[in-house]
Amino acid sequence: MTMLKSMATVSGFTLISRVLGLVREILIGRYLGTGGAADAFVAAFRFPNMFRRIFGEGAFNSAYVPLFARELEETDHAAAEQFACRAFTVLALVLTLGTLVAIPAMPAIMWVFAHGFYEDPEKFETTVTLARIMFSYLLCMALSAHLSGTLNTLRIFAMPAFAPVLLNIIFITALLFVVPALGLTGEFREIGHVISWAVFIAGFVQLAALYLTCWRKGIRIRLVTPKITPRIRRLFILMIPGILAAGIQQLNLLVGTIIASTQDGALSYLYYSDRIYQLPLGMIGIAFGVVLLPEITRKLRGGDQAGATDSITHGMDFAMLLTLPAAVAMLVIPVPIISTIFERGEFNAVSTRQTAAALAGFAVGLPGYVLVRVLQPGYFAREDTRRPMIMALITVAVNIACSLALFPFFGHVGIAIATAISAWVNVALLVRGLRGFWKPDSKTLLRLPRMLLAALLMGAALWGMHQMTGNWFEGGTLFRALGLAMLILAGVAVYFTAAIVLKATSMQAIKAGFTRR
Repeated sequence: MTMLKSMATVSGFTLISRVLGLVREILIGRYLGTGGAADAFVAAFRFPNMFRRIFGEGAFNSAYVPLFARELEETDHAAAEQFACRAFTVLALVLTLGTLVAIPAMPAIMWVFAHGFYEDPEKFETTVTLARIMFSYLLCMALSAHLSGTLNTLRIFAMPAFAPVLLNIIFITALLFVVPALGLTGEFREIGHVISWAVFIAGFVQLAALYLTCWRKGIRIRLVTPKITPRIRRLFILMIPGILAAGIQQLNLLVGTIIASTQDGALSYLYYSDRIYQLPLGMIGIAFGVVLLPEITRKLRGGDQAGATDSITHGMDFAMLLTLPAAVAMLVIPVPIISTIFERGEFNAVSTRQTAAALAGFAVGLPGYVLVRVLQPGYFAREDTRRPMIMALITVAVNIACSLALFPFFGHVGIAIATAISAWVNVALLVRGLRGFWKPDSKTLLRLPRMLLAALLMGAALWGMHQMTGNWFEGGTLFRALGLAMLILAGVAVYFTAAIVLKATSMQAIKAGFTRR
C-alpha cells in the first residue's frame, strides 16, 4: 500500500469520526448551549480528552513504534510480541495506579485545570463529578494507543482509525435516545451526567475493538508478569519527552483553558471552534503523522535515508495542498460555518459570533498545527524525543506569554491567536532541528507560495460569494446548509483550478502520490 493510500484510509475514517463529532457537538450545543453547564462539561471532558489526543494521536507511538519496529527487524515475531505484551502490562499497571490516585484527588486537579470555576461552588462541584466519571477514559485511550501503534507498525490502519468513531456513535446514541427517554430536556446538570457515562462506556468499547483486532491479526496481546527489561526502560525513557513534544497543542489548549475559565462562556466558545478546526487537522495532520512514523521508521531501518526524507517532503507537499484552503476558508467565512453547524436551541446568534471569532484566530495556525504533525516523525523515527521536548517547552512559554498579553485586549480570541503563534514557533524550531537530515527541496519551495496564492484567490471568491448570499444565512437551517454547501463547492473548484493553473500541483502529481511506493 502506498503512503497516500494509507493516509487516505486513516483520513477517511477520521472524516467519519469528525463528522459524527460535529453531530455530537451540535446536539451538545442544542441541549447545553454555552452556559455554566456547558462550561462544566467542557472543562471536565477536556482533561481526559487532552490525554486521549496526546496518547491516541502520536505521543505514545512516537516512542513505541520505532522500538516495536526494531524488534520485528532485528529479532522475530515472537520476540516482538513479547515486547508488546510487556509494554502493555507495564502501561496498564502504571495507569491503573494513576487512576486510583487521581479520582479522589479530582477537586485539587480541577482547581488547577478550571481555577476560575472555584468561585461558583455549584459549577465547580459539577465539573469535579463529571471529571471523575470520565477519567477512566484516559486509561482506555492509553492502552488503545499501544494497540493502535502495534497495528500501524504492521501497516494495519483501518481499525485504529475507526476506533474513535465508536465514541461518537455511543455519544450520539446517548443524546438522541437516552436523554429524551429519561425526560431530561432542560435539566442541564443531569444531561451532563448522561453524556459523561457515555464517554466512560465508549472508552472500554474502543479498547475491546482494538484488542480483538490484534488477536485476529495474529498479535496475541496479553497481560504478563511485569518486568522492566532494557527495551521497556528505553520505551519509557523515550515516552516521557515524547508525550510533552507530541502533546504541545494540548498543552497550549490547557493554558488557554485555565485563562479562559475567568471569562463566562469563553471555554465553550473555544471548545466549539476547536471542534471545527479539528476536522481538517484530524483528516490531514494527524493522518499524515500516523502514517509517516512507521513509514519513515521502516525506511531508516532498511538504510534508506533518502527515501525517509523524501517521505517527509511528499507529506509536506500534500498536507499544505489540502490545509491552506481550509485555513483561508475558516478566516473568510467563519460565521456561516458556525451558524450552519451549531446555531439552534440554546446556541444563539451571540454564541455564533463569539465562536466564529475564535475559529478565525485558530485558523491562522492551522497550517502550522499540520506541519508539526508532518515534521515530528522525522525525530521520533530516529528515537529522538529529547529535542522535540525542548522545543515543546519553548513553545509553551511563547503560548503562555502571548495568551497573557492578548487576553486582556481580545478575550478568548486572544487565546486562539496565541495558540496559533505558538504553533508557528514550533514549526520553525522543528525545521531548524532537522538540518543535516532533511530540508525542503527547491520544488517544494516553489510550490508552497503558489499554493498560498491559490488559497488567497479562493478566499477572495468566497468573500464575494458570501456578500451576495449573506441573507441565506439569516434563514432556517436548510437555507444555511445550502448556502454553506454552495460556498464550499465553489471554493474547492476555484482553489484546485487556480492551483493547477499556477502549477502548484497537477493531476499527474496527485496520481503519482497514490501509486509511488
